[in-house]
Amino acid sequence: MNKGEFVERLSEATGFTKKDSKEALDSVIEIITEALKNNEEVLLTGFGKFETRSRKATERINPQTGEKIQVPSKVVPAFKTGKNLKEGVGESLKAVKSRSGELEVRKK
Repeated sequence: MNKGEFVERLSEATGFTKKDSKEALDSVIEIITEALKNNEEVLLTGFGKFETRSRKATERINPQTGEKIQVPSKVVPAFKTGKNLKEGVGESLKAVKSRSGELEVRKK
């Protein structure tokens, strides 16, 4: 689902116009983004938690040249799912191994 489809579903679910739904979604995204920029967590009970995490500086190898590259430390956004979201997805989808050994997700 892309943003346009999400806005359409939000509009149908709330009775808002598509314009109002888009503004509401944009506002939620902006609020979460600003909170993360200020190193604040955003906890939506049952859904999940948006937070920032620090990554250490590392040394990597460029596969094309074999040259070692220093990757600096950085802060990245992260999302940890809440219990209700995990259970809701787990109830409706089931992961099974295919004959090739890869995991496939099938609806129940």
